[in-house]
Amino acid sequence: MAVTQAQLDALDGAIATGELEVEYDGKRIKYRSIDELMKARNFVFGQIAQQSPSTITPTSAVAEFSRD
Repeated sequence: MAVTQAQLDALDGAIATGELEVEYDGKRIKYRSIDELMKARNFVFGQIAQQSPSTITPTSAVAEFSRD
């Protein structure tokens, strides 16, 4: 099953508003809890990351201090 950015956006919108029902591409899904909704969101996010790994790049920073 290929997931889409539209699915992720719909899940994010539902989480932001506290809704348990999500609609995308003419489909409507009702989740039982926010926890279940968050798990679905994390799954979809992971699938999208695997489809296009170059869109998520890890970053790092180095701090240097001196007493001059």
